[in-house]
Amino acid sequence: MLHLIFQSPIDIAILERIDSEDDVVFLENSVLRILKKGSLCDILTQLLTRNRLCVLADDIEVRGIVTDELVNGIEVIDYSELVSLTVKNPVIQSWT
Repeated sequence: MLHLIFQSPIDIAILERIDSEDDVVFLENSVLRILKKGSLCDILTQLLTRNRLCVLADDIEVRGIVTDELVNGIEVIDYSELVSLTVKNPVIQSWT
């Protein structure tokens, strides 16, 4: 399953619903919550042991975030990689 997370702040209950090996993409203002210095750092680090977590490059760029500020292991992807994830995962859940 592919989880598209738009919600900001991100509800911990959403992160708890992500099954092992699901793919996750953080979009729009949710990218403000995936920073190393953020309150979700530990939870996201745990998810990274069993999930692929991604963020759209354009969303962090427009908010002035550099990759070094993100939780280690979160992949920065472009739109073509986002499309590839939607093809790979026929089931998509959007969280707004």
